[in-house]
Amino acid sequence: MIVATKNNHKLKEIKKILKGIKLPIISLVDLDRTFRIVENGKTFRENALKKAIPVSKIYKQDYLLGEDSGIMVDHLKGGPGVYSKRYAGPDGNQEKNNQKILKTLSGVSFKNRGASFICCLALAKAGKAIKVFKGSLEGKISLKPKGINGFGYDPVMYLPAYRKTVAELSLVQKNLISHRAQAFRQLKKYLASKNI
Repeated sequence: MIVATKNNHKLKEIKKILKGIKLPIISLVDLDRTFRIVENGKTFRENALKKAIPVSKIYKQDYLLGEDSGIMVDHLKGGPGVYSKRYAGPDGNQEKNNQKILKTLSGVSFKNRGASFICCLALAKAGKAIKVFKGSLEGKISLKPKGINGFGYDPVMYLPAYRKTVAELSLVQKNLISHRAQAFRQLKKYLASKNI
C-alpha cells in the first residue's frame, strides 16, 4: 500500500495503527518518481481523493491511500478546515498555526471554543476510488498550548473527558481515540473483510 504522503510523522503513526495488515506500507518518498499533488479541494474528502487517484493511475497494481485531515473550529465556522496546514500562511509551521488560532480565539469563552479534528481516507486502485473512511475527535481549543507529544494542533486541542490536550496523551492513548485512528480502524476492518 502506498500512502500518498511525504510526512514521516504521519507515516509512522499510520504504520502503528495498521500494524498487522498483510500489505507492506510505503510512502511517496519510497517511489522511483516524484509527484506534485495539488490539494485544492473544498473538503477533506476531495483532497484525500486528489492524493490517491492520480498516483494510483501510475502504480496500478498497488493500493493507494490518500489522507487529508485538519481542525475545524466552531467559532471560525469550520475553519481553518482544509487550510489547517497553512493557516498561518505559506511559510507557517505548527507553532505559528497554534499561535494564530489562540490569538484568533482570544477573548472567546471556553464553552464557545468547540473544535473537531477530522480525518478522511480515500482508498484507490488503478485510477478508481474504492472507498472513503472518516474519523473525528471532538474537543475544545485550549487557552494555551500544553504537551510535547504528537504534532500539528495537538498542543491546543483539549479533550474534556481526559482533562488533557492531545499532546499530553501518550501515543498509545492517542492511537486509541484520534480521528486518524478511527478512520484507519475502519480501513483495517475493510481490508480484513476483503482478505487484503
